Amino acid sequence: MASKKPENMSFEETISELDLLVEQLENGDLVLDEALKKFERGIALTRSGQAKLDEAEQRVSILLSNNDDAPLTDFAQEQE
Repeated sequence: MASKKPENMSFEETISELDLLVEQLENGDLVLDEALKKFERGIALTRSGQAKLDEAEQRVSILLSNNDDAPLTDFAQEQE
């Protein structure tokens, strides 16, 4: 089964796959190359999930501001 690209997965799918990867890595039964591949996949999933959370946080912030015309901006810049 081919893995979906993290950016094409829902947040829930991302978390579910991350849970599975962590379990597999914690088991310690993987050869080094396979463990590295799973670790790389986990990093990609983590970054994608964080981006989805950032976007959702920004959308909530815009909705709470009651400004329907507010443009989307990089949320991290607003916090600085």
